[in-house]
Amino acid sequence: MSPDIKIDIGRARSSAVTAEHGVSPAELKAIAPRVDEGHGALKADRARKRLGFYDLYKDKATLSGVKKSARAFVAEGYENFVVLGIGGSALGITTLVTALKPSYYNLLSADRRQGRPRVFVMDNVDPETFGAMLELCPPEKTLFNVISKSGGTAETVSQLLIVLERLEKSLGKAAVKRHLVVTTGPSSAKGAKSPLQHVKTTYRLQGFSVPANVGGRFSVFSPVGMFPAAVLGIDVDALAAGCRAMDRRTSKPSLKDNPAYLRAAVHYILSERKGKSIAVMMPYSDRLRDVADWYRQLWAESLGKEGSLSGKKPLQCRAQTPVKALGVTDQHSQLQLYLEGPNDKVITILEQSAFECSLKIPNFSARKGGVSYLRAKTMKRLIASEKEATADALRDADRPLIRITLPQVNEHALGQLLYMFEVETAMAGRLFNVNAFDQPAVESIKVFTRKYMGGKA
Repeated sequence: MSPDIKIDIGRARSSAVTAEHGVSPAELKAIAPRVDEGHGALKADRARKRLGFYDLYKDKATLSGVKKSARAFVAEGYENFVVLGIGGSALGITTLVTALKPSYYNLLSADRRQGRPRVFVMDNVDPETFGAMLELCPPEKTLFNVISKSGGTAETVSQLLIVLERLEKSLGKAAVKRHLVVTTGPSSAKGAKSPLQHVKTTYRLQGFSVPANVGGRFSVFSPVGMFPAAVLGIDVDALAAGCRAMDRRTSKPSLKDNPAYLRAAVHYILSERKGKSIAVMMPYSDRLRDVADWYRQLWAESLGKEGSLSGKKPLQCRAQTPVKALGVTDQHSQLQLYLEGPNDKVITILEQSAFECSLKIPNFSARKGGVSYLRAKTMKRLIASEKEATADALRDADRPLIRITLPQVNEHALGQLLYMFEVETAMAGRLFNVNAFDQPAVESIKVFTRKYMGGKA
């Protein structure tokens, strides 16, 4: 197991970027009672089983079932594993794959993939992309995992219907159960079945359940993320251990001891009092790049609300807009704006302490052209230098910065990181006075979509 991840808010403090743009000790002290109150409310909701994401990692029976099922399917020798889903049903496993599987994983030989299938996460309904996947993934060589908590998401159902038709035509109805796994939520309170539940029953499919008290964007540690992870050989027990380690830290009420609450408080203060309406997540690691995408959904869909916890609508929704960037890439695009544009952002640099490969820069190319400073250095040192240069430039421009450091990118560290972000978002909801666990505006889009497709609004 890896050591704990580290969170450093030093360069978001007023002592680093002035009182106008940073958080002061007095402001953190002043927000502490509200954090304590929010902690009590979240703790009570957790005890009442209203917030199931906290305890997913403790569900040993489900994790055991996930691993057993994954072993059985992998033994069948599928060449391809395809996830059908969107939003929270797709971003979590994409994040895990990018971080924990080798770069260009799908291009590796079966031996180098250790017998695991290639993976395709179909998180959209672009017909060209989906059609290309169907050409690459013949039904007889592919296992599909359709994921939707509601069981009726139009995008996912459309994907499923296309896949079902191809499976039946190619293999016959009886063979569908060997190529399709369903992950969905429970039936409605009135016992009504969703489209996914009907398909599961009709074809006698194996499936997994998403707990009713776990929202899609908080579901990565449920079978939504854990079954695909297990199929691909990711250590789900180590992910759970990382959650457990972070749960110990985030169960404490004090800002000093709880990194999730500290980040939530800093973001809230900077948004409410310093005009930092944009939260940028900037990993300095290709393996962590999709963490920013996953976090973007978590932060935006949880906090971008008009309604308050009391049911009243505030005059203005002040939650931050999350933006993703990538170091070093976006030093050559977005960073110009971050340094000299509006000072309305708080930036999080996400970094890993150790790279598995250092990659030495050759001597011969550094003898001419003014690049002798690169001679005999490594690409590992270069990306570290770029990161520190960015941090220094942001400090000199009075732009607040938070740093999160992973000792290494593995299951234990990633479990800590994603769990911390979930708890951070829950606390941020309390501070911003919104329900972090619904998405009413997204539901309105679904109504309009059904209308344009000729269904009932």
